[in-house]
Amino acid sequence: MLGRFRGTPERRSLQLPLFPLKTVLFPGGILPLKVFEQRYIEMAKACLRDTRPFGVVLLTRGEEVAAAKGVPDTPGTPEFASIGTLATIGDWDMPQLGILHVRTTGGARFQVHSHAVQDDGLVVAEVTTLPAEPTVALSDAYRPLVQLLDLLAERIGAQHFPEPRRGDDASWVGYRLAELMPLPLSIKQSMLEINDAEVRLSVLRRFLQQQGLL
Repeated sequence: MLGRFRGTPERRSLQLPLFPLKTVLFPGGILPLKVFEQRYIEMAKACLRDTRPFGVVLLTRGEEVAAAKGVPDTPGTPEFASIGTLATIGDWDMPQLGILHVRTTGGARFQVHSHAVQDDGLVVAEVTTLPAEPTVALSDAYRPLVQLLDLLAERIGAQHFPEPRRGDDASWVGYRLAELMPLPLSIKQSMLEINDAEVRLSVLRRFLQQQGLL
């Protein structure tokens, strides 16, 4: 059964449906999705029914819509990053038949060990969740990043920004900046894979300084 966990709370092995996307979901982040492919609509329904997450992984090559087996002239299995993030559906709406809007929240990161493609093109993977990085209090050296983050949050609107805000948590600040800043997707992915909040903040601060934003 998909979504059954095995192992310790820090590391859990599970079988997980994947949604390869041209975006990076960070722990604690909000990702709204417009789902119209039938395989992903069924996936979302199953996740809602069983109260379980699916996995969001960065698409590195190919199309976001994988090909169904036996369908000619369609792209093959997409290639995606091996580190992704669990996505749990909160709010959802179906404004018209065949279109599903969902609002997901990022949970734990995970590593993909193997995957297979079902007949309908849905990718199912064997993954292991990764422990949350150690909690580190934000140092004074990075306070300007919190001020920039507050400005960005005001621009995108409170409804699109996760609450509660944890401006004193180095991991939370780094994740939020990494998802909001106009970084190349490869850099965003590296920010997800880093397991050190101070290193992530240092890289982000250097980038902002180079761009004249700090």
